[in-house]
Amino acid sequence: MKKLIVKLLEKEVDLKKEEIDKLIEIPPSLEMGDYSFPCFILARKLKKNPNQIAKDLKEKIKSKDFEKIESSGPYINFFINRIKLAENIVKEILDKKDNFGKVNIGKGKKALIEHTSINPNASPHVGRARNAIIGDSIVKILKFMNFKTEVHYYVNDVSKQIAMLVLGNAEKLKFNKMLEKYISIAKKVKESEKLEKKVFELLYKFEKGDKNVTKKFKEITKICVKGQEKILLELGINYNFFDYESSYLKKSKEILSKLKKTKKLFKDENSRFVLDQKGTSVENKMKSPVLVLTRNDGTGLYPLRDIAYTIEKIKKTEKNIIILGEDQKLYFQQIKEALKSLGFHAPEVIHYSFILLNEMGKSKKMSTRKGDVILLEDFLEKAIEKAKKGISKRKTKGDPKKIGIGAVKYAILKNGNNKTIHFNLEDSLNFEGDTGPYILYSYARASSILRKVKDKNKLKILKLEPKEIELVKKLSEFKDIVLKSYKNLNPSLIANYSYQLAQIFNEFYHSCPVINSSQETFRIKLVKSFRLVLKNSLYLLGIETIDKM
Repeated sequence: MKKLIVKLLEKEVDLKKEEIDKLIEIPPSLEMGDYSFPCFILARKLKKNPNQIAKDLKEKIKSKDFEKIESSGPYINFFINRIKLAENIVKEILDKKDNFGKVNIGKGKKALIEHTSINPNASPHVGRARNAIIGDSIVKILKFMNFKTEVHYYVNDVSKQIAMLVLGNAEKLKFNKMLEKYISIAKKVKESEKLEKKVFELLYKFEKGDKNVTKKFKEITKICVKGQEKILLELGINYNFFDYESSYLKKSKEILSKLKKTKKLFKDENSRFVLDQKGTSVENKMKSPVLVLTRNDGTGLYPLRDIAYTIEKIKKTEKNIIILGEDQKLYFQQIKEALKSLGFHAPEVIHYSFILLNEMGKSKKMSTRKGDVILLEDFLEKAIEKAKKGISKRKTKGDPKKIGIGAVKYAILKNGNNKTIHFNLEDSLNFEGDTGPYILYSYARASSILRKVKDKNKLKILKLEPKEIELVKKLSEFKDIVLKSYKNLNPSLIANYSYQLAQIFNEFYHSCPVINSSQETFRIKLVKSFRLVLKNSLYLLGIETIDKM
């Protein structure tokens, strides 16, 4: 209905569709209509009283799709035919089921998403989970838009971190021992120039193809990647391709040759190849606007191989997305400018802020190198255990693993990508308020109602109570929310919608009895519609639903 209002107003006012859409409001009470349009912006343009503009516009707008259109002061209020809306929305949801809300934007198109890409040197900590959880949700949203998706995990196996583990003879260790070894050797390397020199010697030998060194690098990387993949699988997160940085050693030399032709590549005073980035978007963000691409011994650095890898991704498909931490904003801009100089457009990027764990009233950031971390594996176990205790305390049912993991995912995804999260596990597992367990309980409550009744084919609405109208209107918003989330690459819009939908359903549940009511037939279908839409919404967040809690 909002789109229809935009279309009607577009014919009468000198505003773009996007401007009208942003201005449309939902009135504070149903007595004031279902949608309203404020005329203040038109008053400035037309130099007329906004009250008069509203009156004049109201007379011009004609539509049988609305029960009535009124002007009230500087507002035009639109009253929809609520029974007709309820019939249409419920019918559409029950007909389309899992496909309700889908849009064919991606039909016949492919999308490549690179996310997670944790250094393969240890078990991931909780802070790294945000990348994977956002990435997985973006993949699901793209699939919902009918894109054929490819999910890539870039393995940074040509790194100082792996070289340090090779130096520490970690190739025979089990995955759960890697972090301890890494912390120990990282501390020693930091305190010894001699050991640091050995680390760079190992990297040089690896890049030059030394068989013994290469074997050790690969063994350690394999152990770590398998261990990380197993933990992320516990979150229900999968990958189609694991792309290894070492595969781009030869291609990176070709990139260096191409960059020389731009006449922006030169050797600095340390004999390193650097790319001059003066006159680009990064110039004012750096003291020395250059992108360092090699060491002084000629071995390539991560950015050089990253450029080669990104170009390969770009050639595969036009729709390219990458998820990166906010600490890589400047780095990505530098890569973007380097790609531009070679004639390529950089992927769409989603930058996310950090997770700070809230313990004993204090928030702290995690660091693998310092060993100041809470491992994701341990954290998930703790979440599941706490969920189990919560179920026992409430004397209810439920799958503690689904509740625990759903709580963690929701607590992360309900925040905008660029918002720092102060994560408190106790709060996220609460069965009341803006939490995953509350939303899952709402789904289980709807399932419980439906188990007790038999659905009838005929959809009959005698009248609508205010809470029924609210629920119908919220269900009707799902398509727009999904589309907006796709356009902004922002799963938090869907997460917040899920909570609002659950809230409205629970208000409906308390004020509108379903079983043995005069509206039983319609209300059963309304509960069924709510359950389907919430399931679709939670699927897009990677959260599994629970029928009994």
